[in-house]
Amino acid sequence: MPRKLNPVLYNRYLIAVAGLGGLLYGIDVGIIAAALLYLGKTVNLSVGQTSTIVAAVLGGSMVSSLIAGFLADWVGRKKMMIVSGLLFVASVGIIVISQGFVPLLMGRLLQGISGGVIAVVVPLYLAECLSADERGKGSAIFQFMLTVGIVVAAVTGLYYTRTAEAAIAAANGNAVLIHAAQDHAWRGMFLSVIYPGIAFFLGTFFLSETPRWLFRKGRREEAMTSLRRANFEDAALRQMREMEELSAENKAADAAVGAVGTLLQRKYVIPFVLACLILGLNQATGINSVLAYLVVILKQAGMTAQHATEGDLAVKVLNCLMTIVAIALIDRRGRKFLLTLGTGGIVLSLTVAALLFHGFESNRTDVMQQVEAARTGDHLTLPMSAMPSTDGKAASLTVLYTYGDGDHIATALTTDPDPVLKIAPEKPGTQLTIERASFGVLPTEKMGWWITTCVAFFIAFYSVGPGVVVWLTLSELMPTRIRSAGMGIALLLNQGASTLIAGVFLPVIGRYGYFAMFAFWALCTVLYFIIAAFFLPETKGKTLEEIELHFQKAAGRSA
Repeated sequence: MPRKLNPVLYNRYLIAVAGLGGLLYGIDVGIIAAALLYLGKTVNLSVGQTSTIVAAVLGGSMVSSLIAGFLADWVGRKKMMIVSGLLFVASVGIIVISQGFVPLLMGRLLQGISGGVIAVVVPLYLAECLSADERGKGSAIFQFMLTVGIVVAAVTGLYYTRTAEAAIAAANGNAVLIHAAQDHAWRGMFLSVIYPGIAFFLGTFFLSETPRWLFRKGRREEAMTSLRRANFEDAALRQMREMEELSAENKAADAAVGAVGTLLQRKYVIPFVLACLILGLNQATGINSVLAYLVVILKQAGMTAQHATEGDLAVKVLNCLMTIVAIALIDRRGRKFLLTLGTGGIVLSLTVAALLFHGFESNRTDVMQQVEAARTGDHLTLPMSAMPSTDGKAASLTVLYTYGDGDHIATALTTDPDPVLKIAPEKPGTQLTIERASFGVLPTEKMGWWITTCVAFFIAFYSVGPGVVVWLTLSELMPTRIRSAGMGIALLLNQGASTLIAGVFLPVIGRYGYFAMFAFWALCTVLYFIIAAFFLPETKGKTLEEIELHFQKAAGRSA
């Protein structure tokens, strides 16, 4: 790429590479959804281990988001973007060759570490390179590409699901062929997403370092060169002047109070706390768990496997389309308006979904006595014909059990070709313990589409509000001197909340049902709405230096 590239063209290239980072982050979140249909059938995993595999990406992100901020301050934003691309490519290789829980966990953790670095460094890079007029659009495109990544993962999952189901049908009950089709399906899903990872990794080599990082390191000539690469001359000179003026003010203030730009200074506390609350509550909406488990959720709501994957794809395409709407509105209506609108709609959508789940989950009956009576030692064989009559309506029997290695869930349907629930130990001599057993009429396909509609509204409001605004707010609220470290800590809370929710999802719904999770998310989002409506300042059209001065003045008034 030529050094004298027109700033408009360079910014498009910059945003395109950053967009690929968003694409990888979306793939990290979404690729597991359809893979769960087959992963547990070819790799022996308990419920807890399955939840851990899902949550591992979020856990890896949680750890790396904190470290990434400090490393980005040390070695620079550009180098950390290169590292994140390399980690993503390596993670795919490890996952595809995995044969058991431990290597799968390692691969997913590495994938999460890559995502955590991307989540910190790419928005940070965009905020420090783009002008005030372009910053909202740039961050919105990062979120848009994140949703595209989720759609890519869903399309990939749908393709391999259809291929696998066709192969399974053609196998005519041949266990070896069925196992091979299932194994190929989930490995193929992961392998197919390595190509955008390679493109992102290579593309980052041709970017400049951010001017604000270079300025803080005392490399002012390089900072000016970087500014000129992304801005026309007048804008570059103005931004350099603002950085010099703010630097002089900060030095004078630090000298007066004997402080050095730390998070504990009064002028940094308010924006830091606001950013942490917004990031933590953003995950408490349940967004990552909904996206990761959406196929499973829709199946339990009454849809077939194929319809569930189609509904999953439809919802994620809607996520992508509504992000385009947010891109058009972010610099017109402002951050505060969109976040308030989005969180309000999320509360309504989650509440309705919780009530719909409660409507049919509350009708399930406890059948522990019948299940215990049917067991023979450490084995269980129970025909569905032995269960209470449902007047010809389709019904399901769900048993939560353990062989001493974590909870497992077994489900049998009256509509199965062989409607018998069978549980047998993987290893001889292990003791079977039945934790919970419930039986009830299956929700209809119509109910499945009603819940799909609720999830669609949830995704639409999330995309227009928190989905776009959260990344922009995070990078805008943090003052320059604490931006990378502050963003790392805020994202640590974000990924911590996401990891915790994803990790307890299956055990909670196994014991209390989907109603409990959806109701919890709705309550958390009420608090999110209050913060957005009453405490978040508007940052539309302001430079990073103007936003920082706003909080300095607020700190001065409170003092």
